[in-house]
Order: sequence, then C-alpha cells, then structure tokens
Amino acid sequence: MKLDLAALRRELVTIGIALAAAAVAGSLLIWIIGESPLGIYSLLLEATWGKRYGIGQVLFRATPLILTGLSIAIAFKAGLFNIGAEGQLAAGSFATAVCGASLPAATPGPLAVCLCLLAAMLAGGLMGALPGLLKARYGAHEVINTIMLNFIASAVLLWLGNRWFFVEHTTHTAVIEPSAQLSSLGFPGSAANTSLVFALLLAGLVHVFISRTRRGFEWRSVGQSPRAAENAGVNVPAAIFGAMTLSGALAGAASANYVLGYKHYFEKDIGSGAGFMGIAVALLGRNHPAGIVVASLLFATLAHGGLEVSERVPKQLVEVLQAVIILAVALAGALAMRARARAGIVTDAPPPPPAAGLPAEAPPAPKEESRG
Repeated sequence: MKLDLAALRRELVTIGIALAAAAVAGSLLIWIIGESPLGIYSLLLEATWGKRYGIGQVLFRATPLILTGLSIAIAFKAGLFNIGAEGQLAAGSFATAVCGASLPAATPGPLAVCLCLLAAMLAGGLMGALPGLLKARYGAHEVINTIMLNFIASAVLLWLGNRWFFVEHTTHTAVIEPSAQLSSLGFPGSAANTSLVFALLLAGLVHVFISRTRRGFEWRSVGQSPRAAENAGVNVPAAIFGAMTLSGALAGAASANYVLGYKHYFEKDIGSGAGFMGIAVALLGRNHPAGIVVASLLFATLAHGGLEVSERVPKQLVEVLQAVIILAVALAGALAMRARARAGIVTDAPPPPPAAGLPAEAPPAPKEESRG
C-alpha cells in the first residue's frame, strides 16, 4: 500500500487547522478570565511533559484512549459507528477482574496476564458482536443498539457484582492475583504501566490488518460502498459482524490499563469516559493507528494539564478545547472535501477486485443490427 503524500498533506492541514482553532479559542477564554494565555499554556506543558510524574500520567491516560480510539476506527473503516466502547470497556474490566481474582496463586505471570487479556477481549467482543449481528441480520442501526447496550451493561455488571462478586459493603471486586498485575513504567508516583506496550503493539497490528490483509481490504470496501463490495463477492454481513466484534474486543482490552496495571480490581464506573473519548481520538487521528496514538497523547496532555492549571483557570477550559478541536476537525474535513469535489478531484477508492474464483464482469454484448 503506497503512501499517498497528497492525502497525508491534506490530513495534516486539517489537523493543523483544528489545533490552531483550539489554541485561539483557548487563548481568548484565558484572556477573558484575566490570565495570560502564554503563561497558562507554559504551565500546562511544564506540568505534563516537563516532569517525570507528568509524563507518566499522560502516558497512563493515553493508554486506554489508544485502544478505544482503535476500536472506533475499526468500525469506521467498515462504515459503522460504534458508540458502545464505554460498555465494552466496562464488560472487559469486569471479566478481567473476575478472571484475575479466580486464578490459582501459582499461575505464572505471563500466562495470568494473557488469560486476563483474553477474558477482557472476549467480553468486549461479545458486547460488540451483538449489535453487529443485529445490524448484519436485521439491518438494526448500530448507533441505537450500542447506546442502549452501554446502559444495559452498566446495570447488569452492577447486579452481578452485588449478587456474587463484590467485596461485602463495597462496589468493587476482590484484588486480582499478584502474578496478573502489570509492572510500572518507572515514573515515580505515576500509574503508568506496561499496558502501554500492549496498546502500541495492537496499534501496529491493526495497521497491518487494515492496510495489508485481504480481510482488512474487504472491510474498507464495505465502508466505502457496501453494494460495490457485495457485487465483487465480499460477504457484507460477515464483514459487519467481524468489524463490530473486533471493535468491541479492542475496547475491552483497554481494561488492562485500569485493572491489571492500576486498581487491580473492578469497581463501579472504572474507566468511565474513555469509551466516549475514543470517538474524539479516532476523529482527530483520522482513523489511522499512528494518528490515534498522537491524538491520544494530545487529549491525555489536556486532561492531566487541565488538573494542574485548575487553580488559575476553570477546569472546564480543557473540555472547551477538546470540543473546539473536534468541531474544527469536522468542519475542516467537510470544507476540504467540498473543495476537492468542486475541483473535480476523485478521492474514492476503486471497487475491490472480483473474489477468487468469480469471473470479472463481462463486457456488454454488441447490439444486433436490424434487418430491413
């Protein structure tokens, strides 16, 4: 898959416009409050990337965003909108904690971590598979189904916990076995852990899958034109089901950061907000794994930096900046697409080639001349 420099340049311009708009909007708000924009931004950067603790906290906050962003991007590639990453992450966290707490004490560390991660991805995958099945089989809209499943998952997990798994008089499970706990990344006082390595590995695997494999090409084809993909021999319902399942599994894997690396147990509302923030990460990252990693670091920097500057400016300033970035990306992308359309630039990819064993479309038969 060759690198399209023109497309890359357009994406960078879009992101640059979004960041510039956010910086201008933030500066205006800071100035209205009575503070110096340059001073606030300098303090924010110093508190995040100027201290070891700040770097660790940025990495800790970015880790789940990478995985939920990948989750959203996978669904986007197939033309789907998964808003259920929040519930899928919660289900994965619960499965991880239950699995980790029930392991025998003598379980080797690598095996214990792998089993917990498998439980997380299976739970998240099942949560994504259900709306995928409803979409593929009955055409039910995945947005409605995934939103509803977020609330259903929250209620069911709370009931299961209170009924069987929560420690008495608490809303959290038992602590997982020490062998299943991930080690720290070495930033003093920070919760950053080695689940970041796992997130980056999955980002690389997702890129290879989407850009280098036949299945990934089929999913992208379905996202661009389901009818053309079907005419070329792609099993569209299977692609929809598979994309939603993998999307849910990636969201469930984000639980490793919270359960295996930080809390070491499941509790109510653990990781809350990371699923929805993954939508913004995927949008700013333009659904590319590398862009998602960078966008995750940016949003994590704003999140932690906002806490550090909250004594001088309202903490809601960070939320405003995030909203401006999202709106600016959407607007800049729409304007760029309209400009390319007016210029007559075709950006849609060609339809996929015929599936193996299927003949290519035959040329039209010559018209029979009339005899008279």
